[in-house]
Amino acid sequence: MARAAVKAKQQARAQAAPKARPRGRRKHAGGGNPNQHLFFNRMRRQAKWMYALLALLFAITFAAVGVGSGSNGGLDQLFQGIFGGGGDAVSKANGEIKAHPAKGWRDLASAYEAKGDNASAVIALQQYLKLRPKDASAYSELGGLQMAQAQVAVSNYQAQAAAQQAAAPGQSFLPGGAFAKAIGTDPIEQAAANQASGSTQALYTKAAGAYSQAIDTYKKLANLHPNDPTGWFQLGQAAQTAGDYTTAASAYKTYLKLNPSSPQRAQIEKLIKQLGG
Repeated sequence: MARAAVKAKQQARAQAAPKARPRGRRKHAGGGNPNQHLFFNRMRRQAKWMYALLALLFAITFAAVGVGSGSNGGLDQLFQGIFGGGGDAVSKANGEIKAHPAKGWRDLASAYEAKGDNASAVIALQQYLKLRPKDASAYSELGGLQMAQAQVAVSNYQAQAAAQQAAAPGQSFLPGGAFAKAIGTDPIEQAAANQASGSTQALYTKAAGAYSQAIDTYKKLANLHPNDPTGWFQLGQAAQTAGDYTTAASAYKTYLKLNPSSPQRAQIEKLIKQLGG
């Protein structure tokens, strides 16, 4: 009886245990490869026609732009158009000067300004204005560049003057006359002062020359359109900055005559008095 009971239990357990699955590839519930619904596999199958079309277009593009033909109309020009290339603007403008002098000089000035080379831009604009002497905007631009040059020269002059004082601090306080001869001067200090003085003088001359050129440019602008108050106001500002108070006061007076309702009239009239006008 005991054996029969044990055997019956073993048979019940065998029937309740899950059946072993056969070895081999596991099938997906819906049949086939379970990866077939993954994004990249599905896209690859569905877009085969697109790959073929892109390959065809790629081949046509190479033929159209002349790859391998040895000409200059290939991919280099295509990429220049896309990425804004095309060579150096200064070189291009220089190449324009022979065929189109006025446009070439004007473009050259703009190219130098973009590079921050104001000195070369001034020269180019001066050449342009010889060919287009009635271009008011070019005169205004030229005057602004010359004023910027002058202000840089003034800053350099001030720095050099400070260096001169540091090189020979006693020179500014030496007495004159017989007493100066009696106490003498330090030869090393005197040599340093002389060297610094030459550099300072050169910077002062450069600043004065730039201011003078700017005033002359703004005078041409004002005389080009004598009834335009803007040119006279620009002349007044340039002359005032340069220390030419006589020209500044006269220019401001003309400005007020042409623009009597200026909202800054009271301030300008006060300024004219301060300038001695």
